[in-house]
Amino acid sequence: MEYYISEIRMNDARALAKVDRLLEKEGIRRDNSLDYICAMYDEEGNIAATGSCYGNTLRCFAVSSGHQGEGLLNQIVTHLIDVQSARGNFHLFLYTKPSAAMFFRDIGFHEIARVENKLVFMENRRNGFSSYLAALAETRQEGNSAAVVMNANPFTRGHQYLAEQAAASCDHLHLFVVSEDKSLVPFSVRKRLVEEGTRHLPNVILHDCGPYIISAATFPGYFLKDEEDIVQGQARLDLTVFRRIAETLNISARWVGEEPVSAVTSVYNRIMQEELPGYGIQCIVVPRLEADGMAISASTVRKCIQDQDYGLLRKLVPDSTYAYLMSEEARDVIAAIRNEEDVIHH
Repeated sequence: MEYYISEIRMNDARALAKVDRLLEKEGIRRDNSLDYICAMYDEEGNIAATGSCYGNTLRCFAVSSGHQGEGLLNQIVTHLIDVQSARGNFHLFLYTKPSAAMFFRDIGFHEIARVENKLVFMENRRNGFSSYLAALAETRQEGNSAAVVMNANPFTRGHQYLAEQAAASCDHLHLFVVSEDKSLVPFSVRKRLVEEGTRHLPNVILHDCGPYIISAATFPGYFLKDEEDIVQGQARLDLTVFRRIAETLNISARWVGEEPVSAVTSVYNRIMQEELPGYGIQCIVVPRLEADGMAISASTVRKCIQDQDYGLLRKLVPDSTYAYLMSEEARDVIAAIRNEEDVIHH
């Protein structure tokens, strides 16, 4: 039988409904976060197989039961890799069901982590994650170590307070900055502001999250408005990866800020409180620092910028962040925040 692969447009409701039916038969629900979907059609125009992308990840694979064993999945994966290559993405990640993990191992993907009986997270570099862990291991210190992970979009007094509380509790604080460049403030700036805002804390060790902590690969729901049960699954995957990082750095506690604004982060905090103790890691939730009776968050900072409320803004961010926001360097970032329809992280 002759087959052909075609992209499915995001506004093609009829084709998407057919993809959804095929995925549902395989116990898979289409992600809201896809940016490319393809389908393989048979001679009669029926969808025989499908696969999708989001960022540098491959996901949502399914082959119709009547066409299994014909090598269609291999063709779908090859097509998606070509799409990613055209985008300039060569370090690729994928999610798959545990039952399909062997197939992907055979075509060059390597397991990073799995959520038992739910999904397996893989990448196409044999030493990708192990190299990341090896680089982290060079910063491992003797004594009591804790971790904080933050996006800092931008870095606020609340972030600073969280880092100070965590740093005071341990010998060494490993502070990870989300590397994914999907925020209004670029990663290079966010990392610099975190570094400047924590310079007074001598026991802080700064790290990039890379593609392995709160990234488009491990936790796309952080950057998108996704359904809560999807966010929960992504959070559990992200924490499974974090467990390996914690083992590498001898981290025994993860400090997080209480979350009154972002529903996604609130779900993530709850899953951390449920999952981390089982890994031997404390999850310590710090009440949000307040200013003028409101909890300080990056969302409230962005809203101040949008409203041009610089009096309140000055109270919400450290001197180093405020100096950046008032500088010529920040002009494009300020414009982007002002033009954003919704600056609240849901």
